Amino acid sequence: MKILRKMLVLIILCIYLAILTKLVLFKYITLHEIINHFNFTYDEYHWRSNNFVPFKTIYFYLFLAEINLSIRIENLVGNVIGFSPLGIILPSLSRKFQKLAVIMLTTFCLSLTFEVFQLIFEFGSFDVDDLILNTLGGAIGYLPFKLLKYFFKKKR
Repeated sequence: MKILRKMLVLIILCIYLAILTKLVLFKYITLHEIINHFNFTYDEYHWRSNNFVPFKTIYFYLFLAEINLSIRIENLVGNVIGFSPLGIILPSLSRKFQKLAVIMLTTFCLSLTFEVFQLIFEFGSFDVDDLILNTLGGAIGYLPFKLLKYFFKKKR
């Protein structure tokens, strides 16, 4: 029964990662256009569209942007919510992931991988604030797992 549960969680993780990859890397392009993005020709605009300054984008969306509130929420909260399932799925899969620091490091590494792919292959733009928000999302997702574990342990 334990192996069946692990297999189910592993399948859920694979589906989640496939959906997350589509939403993060390929949100603006169709699957047919992906191959055209695997080139290494950069123009000046590409490098200017990236953000390497922590909290610059977060500050912009919170205080400076004169855009629709739903766009602000989508960009800030979406990054948090998008990575929060990792905080639930990974500890369910293995005991190695049952510490907050490990979840945060894993979430950060996955997010960094996505951001570097966006930078290199121009699937979007690199934003250090996405790393911050995504890592926060993994940590927030870990809270329900920890609470459920605490309540089940207390019940026994």
